[in-house]
Amino acid sequence: MSYAIIKTGGKQYNVEAGETLRVPTIDEKEGAKIELDALLIGDGKKTNLDGGKVKATVVGHGRGEKIIVFKKKRRKQYKRKYGHRQGYTEIKIDKI
Repeated sequence: MSYAIIKTGGKQYNVEAGETLRVPTIDEKEGAKIELDALLIGDGKKTNLDGGKVKATVVGHGRGEKIIVFKKKRRKQYKRKYGHRQGYTEIKIDKI
């Protein structure tokens, strides 16, 4: 089975054909076909460091779970509480 390491949103992912994964938000509509740059493409025997392209389809968009950020300085009466939800795009890898 071939695999590829792609880079999107400042992160790297190890993907295989047919796999679905969540990546940081990509500005494309649902059902759109996109191409992602591959840093490495390999199969069971050899690897190609020249890279290439990985074709994917945008499945949907959403927002992740809420993350609570709580800051406190002891004995100073200082407390701050923030919430944050990170957006994501769900993609399905079609072809490597």
